[in-house]
Amino acid sequence: MRVIALIPAAGVGKRMGTSINKPFLHIGNKPILAQTLLRFEDSPNISEVYVIVSKKEGIRCREDIIEQYNLKKVTKIVIGGIERYDSVKNGLDAIESKCDIVMIHDGIRPFITTQLIDESISKTLQYDASVVAIPIKETVKAISSGGKIVKTLDRNKLWLAQTPQTFKYDIIKRAYENAFENNICGTDDSSLVELLGVQVKIIMGSYENIKITTPEDLTIAEALLKNQDIAVHGNY
Repeated sequence: MRVIALIPAAGVGKRMGTSINKPFLHIGNKPILAQTLLRFEDSPNISEVYVIVSKKEGIRCREDIIEQYNLKKVTKIVIGGIERYDSVKNGLDAIESKCDIVMIHDGIRPFITTQLIDESISKTLQYDASVVAIPIKETVKAISSGGKIVKTLDRNKLWLAQTPQTFKYDIIKRAYENAFENNICGTDDSSLVELLGVQVKIIMGSYENIKITTPEDLTIAEALLKNQDIAVHGNY
């Protein structure tokens, strides 16, 4: 079975407020992107990894991350597009020979676990498509354009989608082709698959599987790394 992980990491991250693109900021002693890619490098069920970066970051990604951390499973560096949708499509187009499963995971979610990677593959083999997600904790309000509450939503039915989002190759390829042909840009990969009428299986994710987009997230990420290191090694 051939499983390819697409890791989009072409975003500039204006909310971070730094001159360094988010994937190349450090947490612990490594770039965020390196921390993420190492998780996939260690997963026995991942065949290949395609990392998707901006054109100006291609050489940096190869030298400072792939070569620096000896990432053997990263077989391609793909140049991303203007939006995440464009980047993922470029990644799919870069798959030259058919694979069985495509896993799409944000390059700035470095706390993905081998367990979730394995479960995503297993559920996708069974259900064709899967998404890691978590139940929301807060009460959610729908509001009007004037800022008044219209409705309180039932939070028992609301989940926050994370990544990885994992699909059989034929399905995700067809979903992106359909979106491109009809000028549809979904908020995530699953939304494009849903438009095909394919039901997507939810997998219980982790509240630690955060997406690092703000300075506050960096602080949280450092604390998570410290806690993980203490749990494994008894020190930091």
